[in-house]
Amino acid sequence: MDRFQAMQMYVQVVDAGSFSAAARIMNIGQPAVSKTIAQLEKHLEVRLLLRTTHGLTPTEAGQRYYERARITLQQAEEAEMAARGAGKGLSGVLRVAAAPTFSRLHVIPHLARFMDQHPQLKVDIVLDDRPIDLVAEGIDICLRMGTLNDSSAVARKLATTRRSVLATPAYLARCGYPQHPQDLTQHQTLVFSQLNNLWRFTRTGEEESVTAESRLHLSAAEGIRAAVLADMGITIASDWMFSQEIINGTVLRVLTEWQLPDIDLWAVFPGGRMATAKARQFASFVESCLQP
Repeated sequence: MDRFQAMQMYVQVVDAGSFSAAARIMNIGQPAVSKTIAQLEKHLEVRLLLRTTHGLTPTEAGQRYYERARITLQQAEEAEMAARGAGKGLSGVLRVAAAPTFSRLHVIPHLARFMDQHPQLKVDIVLDDRPIDLVAEGIDICLRMGTLNDSSAVARKLATTRRSVLATPAYLARCGYPQHPQDLTQHQTLVFSQLNNLWRFTRTGEEESVTAESRLHLSAAEGIRAAVLADMGITIASDWMFSQEIINGTVLRVLTEWQLPDIDLWAVFPGGRMATAKARQFASFVESCLQP
């Protein structure tokens, strides 16, 4: 038994919650995972895992071993990077989860620079607007926007941008420019169904809330972009979503004297374990891409 490999496999099993999930993430057969964990338990002469209705749960000894093992794996990765030297860069596989539209506009166009710096690194990007289980999917880093609801998440804020009321000149010429937030109730609003349709505005000494009663709800940000650019309506979105269109005038901001809550971009790492060096460097890379 390769003790280091067994340690890696055990940590992956605990993170994923089952032999089958760990096998899928590691791209090996489930019997190989089960056999390795059994060998590890025999070597340590202690039971590491218990089967429950919720999957596999570490025993008290198993939890102690897991906590020490993940620290050891992190230190081993750092040692390898130090031995290779900064010139050789990162290696292995980096799994990233991110919103498709944000990634297409602000990450993927710059990705070649990051990969050129780390020629031994493979990058696997999972594009999905919906929240995913980082541990079950074997994700190293997730780029999320907005408020983080998971108190157990390990996260780092990378950037902040404003949110604006946006529409094309053609739509505004046809339907008029809103002069007050309540005017939006008379417009064809476009709503991102994964976000609250209650829009809150502030101005010095004033607050206004508008519930967007839209005929069109879209589950992906790319759909919001397409609908706005097709002159179908007015929406609220981060400036990241329409950055180039705002610059060239294809999309206009309206109600600019009113403020909406800013939106944050977070690098989220799987809870319960240390962020890998690959994940930390990728977070810094994305942060650099969004610098003014």
